[in-house]
Amino acid sequence: MPANLLLVDDEPALLMTVGDRLRKEGYAVECATDGDEAFEKATRFPFDLIILDIMLPRRSGFTVCQEIREAGIITPVLMLTARSQTHDKVLSLKLGADDYVTKPFQMPELIARIEALLRRAPSIPRTQAESYQFGSIDVDLRGTSVLRNGQPVNLSAREFQLLRYFIGHLNTTLSRDELLKEVWGYSEKVFTRTVDMHVASLRQKLENNPRQPKFILTVQGLGYKFKP
Repeated sequence: MPANLLLVDDEPALLMTVGDRLRKEGYAVECATDGDEAFEKATRFPFDLIILDIMLPRRSGFTVCQEIREAGIITPVLMLTARSQTHDKVLSLKLGADDYVTKPFQMPELIARIEALLRRAPSIPRTQAESYQFGSIDVDLRGTSVLRNGQPVNLSAREFQLLRYFIGHLNTTLSRDELLKEVWGYSEKVFTRTVDMHVASLRQKLENNPRQPKFILTVQGLGYKFKP
């Protein structure tokens, strides 16, 4: 199935031009023209990527990005903006965006960034992407719901993204560097402790005995393995 994109901008010409080009590239494209519509669609329907303009009616792209992250939506967000100031780029990333493109842009650059973000997302086969169950844990892979013995488990957006990545790579030893690159988008090894902290938190919330985990295993000297 083609990747499903949500394209958000209040310029009809841009929606038509960019939307048509992305469809020719093989993507399924849904459009929204203001912040309220963007938030509603992003939180109601499953998308593989959200392309989000900053300057929007009703709610700004900054607000939409922040609020969908607060709602637990972990879909990659690519900010599309006429603003080139460093402050706006930094703010976008701090609010949960994964990347940004400054207008005017060339379509090859936009498509390359889309492809990079889609590669980074957890690789779960879409035909099996409704839910996943292991032990007493039920995971809604198209949303953010996780149940343990039928009771909701409160995972942060990043914890959920990490869990999805583990599920997408069953029985595979994953290095800390790979997890940083694919889940966080980092490459600096100084941040490897971040992975350990999030794995420890997942174990506390999902394992019966976090000190002797059954599902999220440590592979000494290499990284972690999810073994349901």
